[in-house]
Amino acid sequence: MTAMDVSDLAAYMAHLGAAAREASRTMAAAPTRAKNQALLNLARLLRVAGTPLSEANALDLTAARAAGLAEPLVDRLKLSPSVIATVAEGCEQLAAMPDPVGEITGVKRRPTGISVGQMRVPLGVFGMIYESRPNVTIEAASLAIKSGNACILRGGSEAIHSNLALWKLVQHALGEAGLPQDAVQLVETTDRAAVGQLIAMPEYVDVIIPRGGKGLIERISAEANVPVIKHLDGNCHTYVDAQVDLEQALRMTDNAKTQKYSPCNATESLLVHADSAAAFLPRIGAVFAAKGVEMRCCPRAQGAAGHRAGRQAGRRHRGRLERGIPGAHHQHQAGGQPGRGHRPHQPLRLAPHRRHPDHQPPQRHALPARGRFGQRDGQRQHPLCRRL
Repeated sequence: MTAMDVSDLAAYMAHLGAAAREASRTMAAAPTRAKNQALLNLARLLRVAGTPLSEANALDLTAARAAGLAEPLVDRLKLSPSVIATVAEGCEQLAAMPDPVGEITGVKRRPTGISVGQMRVPLGVFGMIYESRPNVTIEAASLAIKSGNACILRGGSEAIHSNLALWKLVQHALGEAGLPQDAVQLVETTDRAAVGQLIAMPEYVDVIIPRGGKGLIERISAEANVPVIKHLDGNCHTYVDAQVDLEQALRMTDNAKTQKYSPCNATESLLVHADSAAAFLPRIGAVFAAKGVEMRCCPRAQGAAGHRAGRQAGRRHRGRLERGIPGAHHQHQAGGQPGRGHRPHQPLRLAPHRRHPDHQPPQRHALPARGRFGQRDGQRQHPLCRRL
């Protein structure tokens, strides 16, 4: 059954949910060797996918440009050889990691002599709703396989052909390893009503993970009938401490900002210790100026970085990268901070050091003593396994 031959969307989504639920039982008990083999199979298939994958991706790129999508957003859709190599390597790295399922953590010995602890177990079925980047299909699928979960994936309509091609590789990899192909499902229709169905199936889906812009996160959080693991706004920082390898710090800071501008984890704020500022800021300022990256600095940092490196290059950066993004230039000129949807075009902000006299400490909201699944604040847990 596929979305293309079923007119009843509710019945189609229920079919996906029931198949995922059944597959989740097998995945929860799957041996580590089989899961790792599926990941290695997927890495191999990605590397030899070649023409069929490129042709599918080309369909999405052509349609995106015809629809007038801005070039930085089109860039997110590309499955270049380097992108494929990266996701394939990620699958191999996951295969090399210890199996989180069944891991015992936090063991304590009680006065009675009995030891108690926590065991990591699969969630069951998670639904992931994401936008633009088709590489997320592989990232989500590989995490589901490693953690012994099943998943239902719903990518953006702008990447439908790429997602379908990648999903077929995932199913092939699972089948070769003797695991159920239904462990990773992809919603094959671009009908937005499918999202509403997916987030309202608690009998099939245990948790929803939205990955995208603020509007998507807010909609899923408001309408979902199942638990939601969400993010919202954020700010990515790079910090240069007092004692550093200067050459390494320059390479890492440059990479964090300019390796690719479009990801949401590209650096937006640079924090530099006062003791490193005189040596570091002029050199990183020259690097960023050559690449057209604007640095918005506090007065002390402005003096250390130099006016020429700090401000003039930024105007070229804005003109080149923000052309065609409605409202982005106005937001920067007015001093506003773009939301996550405009993040690729946000300039680098050089925040004052915490000892700077003009610096105001951020307000911090009190956190609850325990989270949704009972873990204490500060405890780390595998993103797709909860502790019992």
